[in-house]
Amino acid sequence: MQTKLIVPFEHGLTWVQDEWMQRASHALLVDGKVWLIDPVDEPEAIEQARQLGEIAGVIQLLDRHPRACRKLAEHYDVPLHRLPDDLPGTPLQVVSVLRAKRWQERAIWWPDTGTLVVAELLGTNDYFALSGRGPVGVHPFMRGLVNRKVGDHLPVQHLLVGHGAPVHEGAAEAVAAAYQHRVRDLLLMPKGLRAFVPTR
Repeated sequence: MQTKLIVPFEHGLTWVQDEWMQRASHALLVDGKVWLIDPVDEPEAIEQARQLGEIAGVIQLLDRHPRACRKLAEHYDVPLHRLPDDLPGTPLQVVSVLRAKRWQERAIWWPDTGTLVVAELLGTNDYFALSGRGPVGVHPFMRGLVNRKVGDHLPVQHLLVGHGAPVHEGAAEAVAAAYQHRVRDLLLMPKGLRAFVPTR
């Protein structure tokens, strides 16, 4: 397993795996403490996250994204917040994305910094964002079903996703564009990809 890139920004960092689905993990520095979000256990990235501050907890935003959440929570002896409804004592707001039998997802909105973390509804790799359609796309299975457009009309400055690189420039515009062209993206999706559902 290799990391494709590690992208630090003013409120933490993202690391992306060198694989087709480009699993992305995040560390947010909140009030001097670090929160790991949907983390893949990549030693170099985890060490960089740890150097930012004391690790306060691990957050799992998607039911089928266990990744190394439990392992890292146990290693650092911190709480694992699996599909939380809130994160008391932090400025992080939990947004419900979907509560279906086979798809439970939350997102995190940090209004003070304009940071939005979305595990699966939005993504930036080729599976989500089709070439030429913009840096962000809606998950293929959600393109015809999205009722609550998480992040739309929010002043998003930093978009962190579960698959693909983060967006730190023009994030709000990219999120809005993804929702606007989601149905056309579904019609253009290669047949071989329509049946594929990421499971990690």
